[in-house]
Amino acid sequence: MIIRPFENDDRQTVIKLWRRCGLVVPWNDPEADIDRKLRVDPELFVVGIAGSRLVATAMGGYDGHRGSLYYLAVDAEQQGRGYGRKIADYIADLLEHRGCPKLNIMVRSSNTRMIDFYQRLGFKTDEVVCLGKRLIEDE
Repeated sequence: MIIRPFENDDRQTVIKLWRRCGLVVPWNDPEADIDRKLRVDPELFVVGIAGSRLVATAMGGYDGHRGSLYYLAVDAEQQGRGYGRKIADYIADLLEHRGCPKLNIMVRSSNTRMIDFYQRLGFKTDEVVCLGKRLIEDE
């Protein structure tokens, strides 16, 4: 798998992959999420290409204190080949080169399969409660 920056021509393929992977929820508009990311650190939004197919995505963020990993997705037919680890490590390397000391990931508590995946990558459960407040409602 080759990892490269997201290109706008990837948009619909990425959104379809996110939908197949269950990452799109009613309160998040994937089009708006992509547009927002392209305005802030677009180089931290990458896709994985195997052969000629887009098979993986990952989006990173860094606020100067902590890094975040979002929208990590691997096509179901391509899972088990190390692509998830590879693209997560790629984002982690980009963040580390920026001086980021810690990477956080938010996973829905019901998604035990992904929690297990991230634990295999070395992530630990932090004893914190994640709170959120919607500032802009996606339609």
